[in-house]
Parts: sequence; structure tokens; C-alpha cells
Amino acid sequence: MSTPLSGSVQDTITAIATAPGTGAVGIIRLSGPAALPLASALFRSAHPGFTGFLPRRLHHGSLVDAAGRVLDEVLAAFMPGPGSFTGEDVVELSCHGGPAVLRAVLDELLARGARLARPGEFTLRAFRHGKLDLTQAEAVAEAIAAPTRAALHLAQLKLSGALSSRISTLRQALESLRAQLCLAVDFPDEDTECLPLPLLRQETLRAAEDVERLLAGVDRARAWREGVLAVLAGRVNAGKSSLLNALVGRRRAIVSATPGTTRDYLEEQLDLSGLLVRLVDTAGLRGPRGLMEGEALDGLDAADSVDVADVANVVDPVEAQGQDLSREFMDRAEAVLYVLDAAQPLHSVDRAALDGLAPGRTLVLLNKCDLGACAEHGGGTEDALRGLGLAWARVSARTGEGLEELCADLRVLLLNEQTGDRAGDRAGARAEPDVDVVAPNARQADVLRRARAELLALADDAGAGLPYDILGVRLEAACRLLSELTGEIAPDEVLNGIFSRFCIGK
Repeated sequence: MSTPLSGSVQDTITAIATAPGTGAVGIIRLSGPAALPLASALFRSAHPGFTGFLPRRLHHGSLVDAAGRVLDEVLAAFMPGPGSFTGEDVVELSCHGGPAVLRAVLDELLARGARLARPGEFTLRAFRHGKLDLTQAEAVAEAIAAPTRAALHLAQLKLSGALSSRISTLRQALESLRAQLCLAVDFPDEDTECLPLPLLRQETLRAAEDVERLLAGVDRARAWREGVLAVLAGRVNAGKSSLLNALVGRRRAIVSATPGTTRDYLEEQLDLSGLLVRLVDTAGLRGPRGLMEGEALDGLDAADSVDVADVANVVDPVEAQGQDLSREFMDRAEAVLYVLDAAQPLHSVDRAALDGLAPGRTLVLLNKCDLGACAEHGGGTEDALRGLGLAWARVSARTGEGLEELCADLRVLLLNEQTGDRAGDRAGARAEPDVDVVAPNARQADVLRRARAELLALADDAGAGLPYDILGVRLEAACRLLSELTGEIAPDEVLNGIFSRFCIGK
């Protein structure tokens, strides 16, 4: 299988750098020693006095194939190395954005000796030439994939070198300790200054705390970068699917007066002022026990109110599985939006479900508040919710009433759930992640956890009075892991795993 590392750095690579599909402009990028000669062979300037590409200038002209046929009218730019993104000579051709145009130009470049770039190969060359370290290279992909402006901020912070700087400072401190340990190992009989074991342990624990602070950024930024899960739950025909449609602004879920229309779950994404929310519409709950086909009403309390739709022979096995899945989503969601039909009195199914929900992650939606019956039953329902310690909001999926306030309240609830702040309000909820949050990705967090484990083990070994040469092995392992983070030491399989996930033109 071809990987970003499998090609020669002497190759001149090319690829379409813009997204697939039709657009006004499409960019083809070349990088490598033959980038300028290849572009010059195709380019015909629109200006008679043209004598060759000037660095970092846009040149207007046409591209022609080997037979002299015009492929497209373009703007061309030449960025000589090492001052380019890749550190090599780079040419970018801004063509018209039709797929046929871009393919024709790309084919001509390939026919003249360029090689099609592999995923992430342009960024890999930037890394190889010292333009970026590995954390910055990964931030390029994170910036491209950022689902919201807040997630983009986190990626740009790493791209600026914030994580690299923190890692470098930490590694310098460990290398200083390592030098003193090496001195003690290499010259055990000399009268030289040696790091006392209690001080070594203290410095090691301080470094482990620094790593822990970096790891804290993973959890603090997860909501912004990866999104959070919110679930629309409730009894059949409460209006969950109508609310989903109203919130996403289109007809995503089928809405019907027939109970049980939603038998599986539907997921949509909402951008709540930079906070990405995975909003899931689940199958409606039925009956106090979720009755199956043919199941009797044994065990129901005489005081239970049972709608016609909740008795036996109404829930088929497929719908029952959907209801089980609904309960699973409710258990693991960061927020549960429990929908009640405010035009109806509070049902025993709802009472049982609400009783099992944590107030800190639950918002009850009194839907259909535009109906006249809402005022009749609303007071008793709100009293019951107040007794359970649950917050609620009046909304109408049909008229849109209360939806803007709902989005604001949901955002606050989710951010407070992430930070552990149960006293937050709309004014206090952060509009964006903290400006100093450096959020390691999954790979970086794994390496940091292993480095922290080595440091804690080293502190234990120092406290036990183990010899300096054994302590040095632990310290060397921690330094090596930090070097792997920035790519100073990085196995090929690590680099391949990172860059193969990039898009081809980057």
C-alpha cells in the first residue's frame, strides 16, 4: 500500500488542492525540484514582455498541452524554496473550478513527469524540511476538519506553535535532569556535583504535574473540538421529531399523528455559537414498562394512567428495540431534552422517566405551548418538575416560540456539564474556549500519558533510592516520548499513520 513516506523526496509531486466538485476556482499545486520547469513548459503569459516567473507574484496566462491546445486560462504563482510551505520550490495554478478542467491540467503535468501526491505528502515535506514540527503538522489537518469556529481557534493555537513551546520547555527541564544523572553515572568516583535523590524526585513530580496540565486541555477542549451529545427523549407523539425539524431548519424527521413513527434514532448537528452539538431524535417511550406485542398489563398499579396507545399489542419488536436504544442514549448523553406534550396532563411514563434523570444535565421542554390546553395542564406539570428539581422551558415546534431561548439554555447546560459548573448562566458561559487552552489530540494525549507514567515511576524509584543508572533509563524514556510528540524522534509507522489521514492536496 502506498504511504506518504514511500515516495522519493526528489520527486516533483502534484495534486488538486481544492475540494472535489464544481467551483469558481480550482487550485493545482506542484512541489519539488522540477515544479518551476514543469509549470514554465505549460504556461503562456498574456503579457508579451514576460520573461519568467517572478517569486510570489501572480502571473496571468494560459496553460497549453504538448499539442499546443489551450487547457485553461489561469493565474500562476511561484514560491521558491525554502520560503514556501513545503520548503521546496512550489507552483500553484489557479484554474477554473470545473472537474474536467482540473483533470486535464493534472493529466498533462503527470504526463510530463510529475507524480501524483499521496495523502498529506505536501505537509509531510514541510515537516521534513523543518517548516513545521509534528504537532503543527497535525494542527493543519485539525484546522481543515474543524467543525466550528471555536474548534478552528484550537487548531490555530497549536499551529502557531503553542503546544510545541510547552513541550520544548518541559523537555529542556528533563534534559537538564538527565545531564546531571549522566554525570553521576559516568563519574561515580569523582568529586562532582550530583543531583540529590529528594530533589530529583521533586523535579520529576513537578514535570509530571506539567504534563497533567497539558492533558487537562484534552477534556476542556473536547466539547469545542469534537462536539457533545444531546438527546430528544420523551413519550410517543410529544413532538420530538417536530422539534428536531424546527431546530435544524428543515424536514429531517417524518412527523405523523400515528404513535411510534420514529422507530430508530436520527442524528443532526447544531452549531450553537461555536459549540457543536450532536442532536439525536429517539424513538418515543410507551407504557410504564414498554409493553411488547401480546404482553399483558400485569404489574400495573391501579393508579397508573394508561393511554390506549400504551396497552398491549401496540409495540412491535422493532419499535421495542428503538425504545431500548432511546434509554441507552439518555444514559450516556451530556444533555437530555425531555419533551412533554404540554397540552396533556403529566403521564406516568413521563413521571417514571423524569424521576431517573439528573437535574444537572436535563432540560424539560413543554412542547405545544401554543395550544389552549397548555394553560390548563401547565401549572400542575410545572409543580411536578419543580419538585423533581428539573429546569423546563415552554416551546412550540409549530410556531417556533421559545426555540431561540432553548438554544441558549441548551448551550449553557452543556458547557456547565463539561466544566462541572452547575451554577452557570447564559452570561457566564464561555463564548469560546479559553485562549490559553492547548488541546492535545488523541495521539498526543496517549504519548503524554505514557510520558507521565514514566515520570511518576521515576519519582517512585527515586524515593526508593534506586541507583542513578536505573533512574536514567526512566528519564530517557520520558524524554524520548516528548521527542516523539514533536517529531524529533518519530518512527515511520507513526508518521504514516498521521499523514495518511490528510487529504491528497495538503
